[in-house]
Amino acid sequence: MVPTLLGAGILVFFLMRVLPGDICLVRWVDYGMNLDPALLELCRNQLGLNAPLLTQFLKFIGGVLTLDFGESMWTGRPILEEFELRFALSLQVAVMATVFSILIAVPLGVVAALKQNTWIDYVVRIISIAGVAVPSFWLGILIILGLLIASQNIFGEPWLPPIEYVSPLDDFGKNISQLVWPALATGYRYSAVVARMTRSALLDVLREDYVRTAYAKGMPPRRIVSRHALRNAFLPVITIIGMEFSFFIGGLVVTEQVFNLNGLGRLMVDSVLYSDYTVIQALTMVIVGVFVLINFAIDILYARLDPRIRYT
Repeated sequence: MVPTLLGAGILVFFLMRVLPGDICLVRWVDYGMNLDPALLELCRNQLGLNAPLLTQFLKFIGGVLTLDFGESMWTGRPILEEFELRFALSLQVAVMATVFSILIAVPLGVVAALKQNTWIDYVVRIISIAGVAVPSFWLGILIILGLLIASQNIFGEPWLPPIEYVSPLDDFGKNISQLVWPALATGYRYSAVVARMTRSALLDVLREDYVRTAYAKGMPPRRIVSRHALRNAFLPVITIIGMEFSFFIGGLVVTEQVFNLNGLGRLMVDSVLYSDYTVIQALTMVIVGVFVLINFAIDILYARLDPRIRYT
């Protein structure tokens, strides 16, 4: 975990210094080409961009270790304040999408594996392929249009999800009515991937010798599948679930635009447009940290699910 975080920090820090773009130029872009160079130097000095690279890097690493990422170069606000509301929104969408996908994908994958090469299997595979092929943002647009048309026909006036984000602690109903649709749009694609993986992994396990031995001993099929086969088949499935959940934290850029959600993905895009180094670096480290922690949790679950794995 430590080398991964350190490597990500080094990579993002030096890449931001190599890529073209200057936040001071973005700030003063309205002044055109006649901007006084002294003002640019003053801006860079105030933001610490003219300090030695080693000094900037040590300050960045120190901020990561102490969870004090400093202030945004664009807004001047503490970065943790910029993250607070957006992280809660992205986390809630990620959790809801994950729950939807697991509830849909795991039963479908199990049924498709047990009914291999039947019409049920073919239907599940068609649904899964469609979910992988259809972009989540396009599905989100269809959901919005469907809500408009359905509400117009049923209630006589169009209805859309609330535009302004509301915390579930303030108004749970309004919060759910806004976030359930992006969660469904992203969760459908997510469930398609998980269903395919569940089907494939379970089919491999059902061909193992110990499963055939259990059938030969007369053990009930339901018990064989639930207690023996599914437990081992879940190992690759858990990996996919963890990786997709980590991606949801900062990777739903276009979906957030479609549903007008001010999450971490949208913050990343805005920070890149403004060349806001400090926010980009901090957000990258947060996303990398989520991936690392999820991977760590998956490794622990491996030992719980597979008795052959022991961390001793």
